[in-house]
Amino acid sequence: MEAAIINTGSFPPIGRSQWLESVRGPTAAHTEAPAVPSYADLQFESVRQDRSRPGLMSRAGAGWTVVQRVDDSDAKRANAQAQEDIANGATGLAIVFEDAPNAFGFGLPAKPEALAAALHNIPLNRIYLRIDVHPSSRASVDWIVELMRRKKVDPTRLGLSFGIDPAAIFAGNGSLRMSIEALQASMPQSLAHFFGMGIPAVLLEADGRVFHNAGATEAQELGAMLASAVSHLRMFQEARQPLVYATPHIGFALSVDQDQFLSVAKVRALRKLWSKAQEACGIPPSPTKVHVETSYRMMSARAVETNILRSTLAAFAAAAGGADTISVLPHTLPHGLPEAKARRLARNAQLILANETNLSLLGDPQTGSEDLDILTASLCEAAWEEFRQIEAEGGLLASLAAGRLQKRVVEARERRAQRLREDRLKIVGTTLHAQGTDEDAAPTLSTERRNPPSDGVVFCEKLPPIRLDSLLGD
Repeated sequence: MEAAIINTGSFPPIGRSQWLESVRGPTAAHTEAPAVPSYADLQFESVRQDRSRPGLMSRAGAGWTVVQRVDDSDAKRANAQAQEDIANGATGLAIVFEDAPNAFGFGLPAKPEALAAALHNIPLNRIYLRIDVHPSSRASVDWIVELMRRKKVDPTRLGLSFGIDPAAIFAGNGSLRMSIEALQASMPQSLAHFFGMGIPAVLLEADGRVFHNAGATEAQELGAMLASAVSHLRMFQEARQPLVYATPHIGFALSVDQDQFLSVAKVRALRKLWSKAQEACGIPPSPTKVHVETSYRMMSARAVETNILRSTLAAFAAAAGGADTISVLPHTLPHGLPEAKARRLARNAQLILANETNLSLLGDPQTGSEDLDILTASLCEAAWEEFRQIEAEGGLLASLAAGRLQKRVVEARERRAQRLREDRLKIVGTTLHAQGTDEDAAPTLSTERRNPPSDGVVFCEKLPPIRLDSLLGD
């Protein structure tokens, strides 16, 4: 039956009361009270809190990894940035290659020599290293392994994440370099030797940032991520490979914005959703490995200093929600490739949260909030329905190829744009307490934005990143 669920996508519906029990435990009260304001595409009601529950419960491995992006097109300059980041408190690096959908027009050249130059003199045995999803993700696995061999570093003792997610590439760039059928057939065999090496790393990733930055609702982002993760399982199921070997190597990447409660709920909901999907497939649950990046779409080109506040709120939400690794986008990114000061402020936002507010010492900051429990459960319900709809459309790649998911994302983006135009949704520094103009200069590094690649074998309507402030028009 479990194999049939994976192969056919016939996942059962799950009601909000069931999700609430999963979030809060079976003793949660279900007495309804007057409705409270809804968040995004969610509707939920208040319930009385069970006072017998403890207010705080310790969380194993409290704290997170402070990740800085390595996304400069100049590999030598990128290396200097990375060394400065590590020397001043960063504990992880995210390699963002050119043509990556989350590179925002920049990125390190996708060549092994550029990777080696960017990581020159970086203590790889003491940091977490992730590769952001990009068109050459599969090849970059070999680049990293070879670099480790040359540096005489044991990769089995490192914190690594390789961003392989064909759906994120397909959605973000609008093309794939091989057919969907060939991709699904070849992936398990091409990754078999990696599993044989015994490297405890995230290899396959379900990346929701592409959908978020294109305007998706929170439920759409989570539903797409869950569909991506299940598609990873399906490839191994069809290749008759044991799924128990694949699940520990599946990770997630998502965006969070300045809406703290919704962002905390989104991170919490992701863990519940993945656990439920594994349960439905008959797989022993594996830990959910979550990388969070602050939202690009929430950033504004006007009054760029306000982006610092938005990103700090988002970073707090990611940490409170239990993210394993967090990356903060520098506040000047809407104007170009960020320079040293902007990178330092992005790094310090996390360091202050971790070391001066002592947020990293709290076991589980969000435990005991009834409204947050309800919001999480409501988000789980909406995301699970989005996931089931994608599965009914043939899976994530098929839905993207037919343009179905893109249509829903564009509709969600237009609803947000309408709220902005009607002044029901406000952007501080842009529509509220407006300051400056879009042309006001912000210090950036000298480089040009690149257009995403247009080559490929199969194509779909792409979902480029779009900032909310750009939807205002004239």
